[in-house]
Amino acid sequence: MNVERVPGQHDNKSEGLGETRNVTAMDKQDVDPALWPLVDAFPPIDVSAETLPGFRAAMVELTVKIDPATHPDVRIETVTIPGDASAAGIRCLYFRPVTATSAGALLHVHGGGFVMASPEADVARNVELVRATSCSILSVDYRLAPEHPHPAALEDCHTALQWLAAQVKSRGVAAGRIGVIGESAGGGLAASLALMVRKRSSVPLACQVLIYPMLVPPERSVAITAQDARIGRYIWTRASNSYCWSANLGSTPTLSSEVAATLAGLAPDLSGLPPAFIAVGDLDLFVHDNLAYASRLLAAGCSVEAHVYPGAIHAFDRMVEADVSVRFTREMTGFIQRHLG
Repeated sequence: MNVERVPGQHDNKSEGLGETRNVTAMDKQDVDPALWPLVDAFPPIDVSAETLPGFRAAMVELTVKIDPATHPDVRIETVTIPGDASAAGIRCLYFRPVTATSAGALLHVHGGGFVMASPEADVARNVELVRATSCSILSVDYRLAPEHPHPAALEDCHTALQWLAAQVKSRGVAAGRIGVIGESAGGGLAASLALMVRKRSSVPLACQVLIYPMLVPPERSVAITAQDARIGRYIWTRASNSYCWSANLGSTPTLSSEVAATLAGLAPDLSGLPPAFIAVGDLDLFVHDNLAYASRLLAAGCSVEAHVYPGAIHAFDRMVEADVSVRFTREMTGFIQRHLG
């Protein structure tokens, strides 16, 4: 079974990352057995100020080298988009079908808790998504926290989205068919980007694809009252989540209303947002916040397609051949084809 590359196999320590927790078969009893290799492949430690350098180094070590011979039907190019005064240039990977006329386009925002990873982490997935949908994809190498806290990443994504919209004619993208897609922190940024373009009236979006999105700081999470002991035990824990939010927003316990309004999970008005696809596992730390967001979108009059996958953990779709991941991919692809095809 194919596991997309993650920070490597572990015993009691993962090199450069420090001490790990032991995970037993009994610990995994609620997890879909097809996903157990993912739990075993990911170092069961938390992201923190001390471990972040090790996580970043592991991500670089596992960076996928782009070999055109493996995907002759999908062209990948590196583009650098002029940024604002604080970002001299924004590096992106642009994926497009070689022969077919492109349908719509997606701005892709990678995961990594706002603090790590790059577009190279999702090359294989984006190649397959181009093949399945004929869409072009622009994947953004946005600035990372804590060196560049909120809203740096969000502004980078908005700049990249504007560039993509300006390329519609020259790159064969269907007019009016641009969407956003992201996983985890990238899903939270994609959702917040939809808010930003609505406020600025900049780029009309046809859809938003939010894959277990990181929407709400832990102190504002509905999971606080849910008291669900099943969630947040694998891959993305409460401790990792708490550190990464504080790295992105600062450690101040009370957010200003101005900052809260820029975060999709806290924004008071969700009306007028594009159709949303939301996918999350029922063991994911974000499941309750994701469902609450889906409910708020519906209440605001927005179209929502929400999927909760039993026995699925954070990043479950990295096990690309697991039945649950195949089902997720089919449902996500169908949504994209309906809105951008």
